[in-house]
Order: sequence, then structure tokens, then C-alpha cells
Amino acid sequence: MKKSFHRTDRVSAQLRRELGAIVHAMVREHALPSVSVSDVEVTRDLAHAKVFFTALQQERAKEALTGLRALVPEIRHELSRAVRMRHTPELHFVYDDSVDRGERIDTLLREIGDSDDVQDGADEDGDASGSASGS
Repeated sequence: MKKSFHRTDRVSAQLRRELGAIVHAMVREHALPSVSVSDVEVTRDLAHAKVFFTALQQERAKEALTGLRALVPEIRHELSRAVRMRHTPELHFVYDDSVDRGERIDTLLREIGDSDDVQDGADEDGDASGSASGS
């Protein structure tokens, strides 16, 4: 079965690779909180790119977003030098909270699992005492 790959998918993947390296360098150079580029979505006309990033420290995500938005012209310039495109897309940075949401869900599931273990232990104790008094 033949898979179809659209040009926007290929451009998104290339931009994600290049922006990952560029953003990493800019973050270190400007002493911003550590971030990584998780995804890039480009419009069909390749005029705009939405750059999703995750922050190593969730509490400093707003600081990172503010810093990245301030560095957009410099990042875009570096991107234009790294990627051969007729027009370099406008960059729009967006904090990707999917990792945070995933961790929250994982924590909730663990809490539910722990409370089930506690209840199972209580049920077993209850059954044992119930059958002893019934005999």
C-alpha cells in the first residue's frame, strides 16, 4: 500500500529538525529555560509555521514562551540560512502542554490504582471476618 506524503509534512519535519537545533542554541545563548521543539505545523501555503515546544521546567514555560517570542526574528533569520526555501515562514511559538497533561493523567491513574489496592485489602479483611462470624 502506497503512503502519500504531502509537501507540508516533509517541510514540517525538516523545520522541526532545524528549529530544534536553532532553538537549543538560542536558549543557551540567551539564558532562557531549557526547551525542546516537539512539533511544527505549517500552513498549506508555507507562510506560517506553528512551533510547539515543551519546557523542562513546567513552571518556567511562560518565561520560555516570552523569550522565544522575543527571539523570533533572530530564530527566523537563522532558519532562513539553514533551510533552502523561497520564503521562510512566520514563526508562532506555542507551549505544548500534552506532556504535562499526560503526566497528570498518569498520576491520577496511579492514585486510582493505589486506592483500589487499599480497598481490595479491606475487602479481603472484611470477607475473612464475615465468613468467620457466619460459621
